[in-house]
Parts: sequence; C-alpha cells; structure tokens
Amino acid sequence: MLKKRLLPIVALLCLLTLAGCSTSANKATTTSTTTNKILKDPYSDEQFLLGTYVRIRVYDEGKEAALKPAFDRVKELGDKITINQPGSEIDEVNQQAGIKPVKVSDDVYGLLKKAYEYSEDSQGGFDMAIGAITQLWRIGFDDARKPSQEEIDQALKLVDYHKIELNDQDKTVYLKEKGMIIDLGAIAKGYITDEVVKVLKKQGVTTAIVDLGGNVYVLGHSPRGKDQDWTVGIQDPNLARGSVLGTIEERDKTLVTSGIYERYLEVDGKKYHHLFDPKTGYPFDNDIASVTIITDKSIDGDGLSTAVFSMGVKKGLEYVESELNNGTEAIFVTKEDKVYVTDPIKDTFKLDKDSKYTMGDRSELK
Repeated sequence: MLKKRLLPIVALLCLLTLAGCSTSANKATTTSTTTNKILKDPYSDEQFLLGTYVRIRVYDEGKEAALKPAFDRVKELGDKITINQPGSEIDEVNQQAGIKPVKVSDDVYGLLKKAYEYSEDSQGGFDMAIGAITQLWRIGFDDARKPSQEEIDQALKLVDYHKIELNDQDKTVYLKEKGMIIDLGAIAKGYITDEVVKVLKKQGVTTAIVDLGGNVYVLGHSPRGKDQDWTVGIQDPNLARGSVLGTIEERDKTLVTSGIYERYLEVDGKKYHHLFDPKTGYPFDNDIASVTIITDKSIDGDGLSTAVFSMGVKKGLEYVESELNNGTEAIFVTKEDKVYVTDPIKDTFKLDKDSKYTMGDRSELK
C-alpha cells in the first residue's frame, strides 16, 4: 500500500519561513535570480492523492502553469504503483505471483530495482515483499485487525524479496510463490516526490516546496532571499499537527519522517503501529518514536527512514554516520522524549526552548 507518511513538515514551512501560502493573483515580489523573480506569496495547489494531501507551492513569478504537469505526474505514478485498487501495474504483478512474469513500464521497473537495492542494503529492516503482512493487518484502513499468530506465521513464509525475479532486458517482474505481494508503500512517495521535482525543474521552477503527505522537498532558496535557506519545522510526535519540537535550515534537500503515533491499531489497550518487521510480522518494537532523514533524494529518505527505524537509535545513528557518510543526516525522537541528531547537524538543529524534549547524551545509548 502507499504508505501514509506521518509528519506534515511542510505545513510548518509557511509559518517558519515567513512566506505566505496564498493562491492570490496579486503576488508580491521579494527577491530575484538571474532569470526568475521570486514571489513572497506562491502559486499553490492541494489535492487529495495517494491517500493523503499533496501540496505543491511554486515561488517563481510566471510559473503557475508548472503546477498542472506536476500533479499529473503524481496521478500517473500513483495509478501505476498502488496495490489498493485493481488495475495498477503492481497489482497485476501480485495477481500473477507464482504464475508468470509481468512486463511493467520503465517508471515501475526503475522503482522496483531501487526497492530491491534497499531490501539488500537495509540489514533486514526493509523487504519489498512485505505485502503479505501489511495486507493481513490492514493498519490505516477500516478493516484493520490484529491477525492470529498462525496467520502471521503463514504470511511470513511469503515475505522474501529473494523470491522476486527482475529481468532487466525484458523489464519483467516475477514473484516465485503464489500469494506473494509486493508493497512499495515504504518508498513510493519518495520516488514520486523526486519525479515531481524533476517536472518542476523542467518547467523552469527554481524555488518551490513539494509535500506528499510528509515527504517534503525544499527546492532552491527561501523567498526571504538568495542567501536564506528554508527553515523547516520538525513535528512534535506527541502533539497535534503544527506543533514543533525543533527546526533546521536546508535548501535543495528532502526531509522524510517515519513515526509510530498517528497511524496505528489499538487492541486491548496496546497500540500496533504501521511499520512492520519483516522477520516477526509485528511492528518494530524499539526506543524510536520518530526518525527524520535529510538527504538529496526523497526515495533515499524513504528507504533509509524505514531501514534506520528498524535499527533503533544507537545503531541507526552509527549507520547514517559511518555507512553512508554522504551528506545524509538524521533526527531521532525517542519514546522517552529525547532527541538525538547526527554529528554534522548538532549545531544547526535548533530544539524549541518551549518543547518538553531534551537533547540526548549519546554515551548513554545502549
């Protein structure tokens, strides 16, 4: 399923950057680049797609027309990728599991290749064949339920990305066992976000905000000036939307967050969130309340947020800093209201003085 990202980071951007989110025809110009004038109030549109609200704001004067092809791209890819309605390419692949390979479009094949890479690299935290488990629990849907242990054990036999065959020459996908289900929800919105940014750039847009239900990309500089980055608020995982626990300044970066607190199933007083461990068939159980990944590509932020979430805070921090070491950063919020960040952003991440959170001591992590 197309996973609903939990933290509406971009909802905070308008307030924090002092840049309005009006759709007014009267646009005040604040700054300019060599070719484009940058507006204080952007051209904007919001549509309910992919199971969430998709928001795009364009600040380049005269570039309002870029919104339509951007939203068209979201719809096009969403229709190809979803497993929650019949007729999508991924649905067809799943329907033909154990029967025959299915030829897919270049878009979908490229996404599947990336999903396979993350399945290999995530140390077991991400498996593109998790669908047998996610469709069993159905968390986030009206028919969500806690399955029996027997049901979970049977579904786990079908969770193994090694049983997916990708044919680069023919662009076909084959699931070796009947009942296997590919679920790209963990990285689909990241991929689509990156595609939207490509569309905007092709249309000549230099300054914009793209938000696909929490997968946020800040393009170019803030409307406040060419030397000003966007000030991005990080949602407090324990309070209502719009409540900030801290901020960080970024440009030409994506911020992707995974958390346990908004989308869950409660049974007998116990909450089961939507981030599943491919090894147990149950939600991951560790010290993380949320993790935000800051990186260049949203698909990488998606894959990493799931993979790192599975590791817990200590191993997650070590993985981002030592294994990646490529400008990717992370912000962890624990269930004990501690905040931990990767070393390169320890001076640029600003914890809100009015929040109940404190910066954690990494030496105390187990």
